[in-house]
Amino acid sequence: MKTKTKLILSQAPHIKTDLTATKIMWLVVISLLPSTFFSIYLFGLNTFWLLTVSVVVALLAEAFIQKALKKTITIRDGSAVITGLLVAMNVPPEAPIWLVAIGSGFAIIIAKQLFGGLGYNIFNPALAARAFMVASWPVEMTTKWHSFSEGNYLTNAKQFLPKISPQVFDAITKATPLTILKGGPELYNITLNQLYDYLLSSKMLMFLFLGNVGGTIGETSALLLLLGGMFLIFKKVITWHIPFSFIGSVVLFTLLYYFIKGDSSAPVLTFFHLFSGGLFLGAFFMATDMVTSPISAKGMILFGIGCGFITFVIRIWGGYPEGVSYSILLMNAVVPLIDRFFRPKIFGTIKKDKNKK
Repeated sequence: MKTKTKLILSQAPHIKTDLTATKIMWLVVISLLPSTFFSIYLFGLNTFWLLTVSVVVALLAEAFIQKALKKTITIRDGSAVITGLLVAMNVPPEAPIWLVAIGSGFAIIIAKQLFGGLGYNIFNPALAARAFMVASWPVEMTTKWHSFSEGNYLTNAKQFLPKISPQVFDAITKATPLTILKGGPELYNITLNQLYDYLLSSKMLMFLFLGNVGGTIGETSALLLLLGGMFLIFKKVITWHIPFSFIGSVVLFTLLYYFIKGDSSAPVLTFFHLFSGGLFLGAFFMATDMVTSPISAKGMILFGIGCGFITFVIRIWGGYPEGVSYSILLMNAVVPLIDRFFRPKIFGTIKKDKNKK
């Protein structure tokens, strides 16, 4: 007697993958490790404690709030570790330890869990925490930069910037180098040509790319962040749509701006903007957050272009030298609208005939 084979059709989606949410989170953690270790090497022991405390507080805060809300404790999935790392990467290297502790707790409890937990938060938790810290403790978030010794070969800018004032040297090596470009030559009592000679030399651009400059903990080495981002694309954790449209739009808008302005240094200035600040950190590791970014390819590209345009506007005309974090937060707010207009095509349905009543 022949047995009949039963075919069981499950509900969509039918595409299978071995990438679980937990595996995705830990792959992101791995991709951040090179830039994390480099920052510890570059800035010293306080950076190590900032990163450690931020991650530990994130784990404890997640366990506490999930216990209080009578939810399953999920601290092993890696999402809290990523949040803790990114919170610390968004603060200056000499920031007080208590600052990242409060910021990390805010990110987990307020920006993540009180919105419903993983998969439900509207804004990127780490960036929401950064905005909260900047608004609450602006001095600690804008002045606690690392002071490099003059013998430090990584940042001894005086080797290629002769006869510069200590003020200009500090602006280049402490906060993001975008600060000195935003301030302009008048603020530092130098000519425009001198400013460009300082900022746009081949060695300065190389230092920016390799990470031999100051800034927040996570915005030093564009190279290591780029390698981490390429690793995530290779592992299919993220796609190219958001980071490439984000970075590409910043490059395009910046290049057009300086060309229209008639600046002969437009291409080199564009490279300066490309490698400075938190562009690579934001484009690869925060704008691509699955929860707070669009689900369709077209929506991702529009999201990335929006982030790039807002970043460009803040950098050029805003009162703040960097605009990456705020651009992502603002675009997070319009993700539901983007998803509404770029809904994925649903297969297996029949369109209604408009002529039929």
